[in-house]
Amino acid sequence: MRYYIIAGEASGDLYGARLIRSLRREDSQAEFRFWGGDAMAAEGGTPMRHIRDLAIMGFVEVVMHLRTVLGNIAFCKKDILEWHPDAVIGIDYPGFNLKIEEWAHANGIKAVHFISPQLWAWKKGRLKGMRRYLDRLCYILPFEQQFYAENSMPQATYVGHPLVEIIQGQRQEPLAIADGRPIVALLPGSRRQELQKTFPVMVRLAERHPEYQFVVAGMSLLGKKIYEQHITTSSGIQVVYDQTYRLLASAYAAVVCSGTATLETALFHVPQVVCYRGNAVSIAIARALVSSRINHIALVDLIDDSNVVTELLQQDCNDQRLEEEFRLITTDEASRQRMLDGYRRVEEKLGSAVASRRTAQAIIDNIQ
Repeated sequence: MRYYIIAGEASGDLYGARLIRSLRREDSQAEFRFWGGDAMAAEGGTPMRHIRDLAIMGFVEVVMHLRTVLGNIAFCKKDILEWHPDAVIGIDYPGFNLKIEEWAHANGIKAVHFISPQLWAWKKGRLKGMRRYLDRLCYILPFEQQFYAENSMPQATYVGHPLVEIIQGQRQEPLAIADGRPIVALLPGSRRQELQKTFPVMVRLAERHPEYQFVVAGMSLLGKKIYEQHITTSSGIQVVYDQTYRLLASAYAAVVCSGTATLETALFHVPQVVCYRGNAVSIAIARALVSSRINHIALVDLIDDSNVVTELLQQDCNDQRLEEEFRLITTDEASRQRMLDGYRRVEEKLGSAVASRRTAQAIIDNIQ
């Protein structure tokens, strides 16, 4: 069978690679055409767009790049019609993928969405349309089970979180750059907009703490210049590219831009402070739309429904607050232990490492 897979971000590229591998195990005749990154490309198939050209986040940012977004949508529809896949599978990236999935359904193609939009936080109104045009929705967070049970979406299937299998399934060798000082991992985000706003406060933290070796988890797809333009000589920061897991396997502590990286850091049992600064208008719109019941943005806190990690957002992401929280996760053993205990609860809730296999089987069951 033919599978057209669309991933628009770095995390989706990781999940997509595992999904391709699992689909191929279940379907020996599988053919793949995809939007993704290097991880998906390594699994085989025909790449059509790279994630370096797709990661746009925020209301204002999308408007600024509207011509590009609309052009990508038009190209995607044309490409799907010409290739005639058995299923279109969107991985996360809901602003784009849900539009394509609705269109695919209208054109007689099976539509699958892997990794639910955060409907429990905002845009619950999307549910009505998703019930109509999605043949399968595979969601990955344990607390979403109650949401979909209460909101009657029979095609929604809990598959578990793919990060569990990705991290547990490979042994990471520590980095060979240690100079005797404890390593602090800096994960400033996978999108240019995030990095430009959040990375400078991380650099200033490094300037104040020469007793630690600060190392950035760089992404080569963003280019070296975006990191180098912020790093000062006095910070002593090093950048390692495309080696995030090796860095986390070597780290004593971490400062992390909110997103998938917060859960990755937790699964490596590294105490962290979560930082995020975005476009002020985009953040204001998001806050107005998010349900008042949602008190967290970090995945670790959402899964445990508690303050496992400290989240420094917008104006709280400043030198003073980051300094306070950084000292807690590096010098206060009780604070470090409380966080590690929280990580263990999160791992228990996430359960076993079978997400890709379950997702592949759910997709194939819907096509047959």
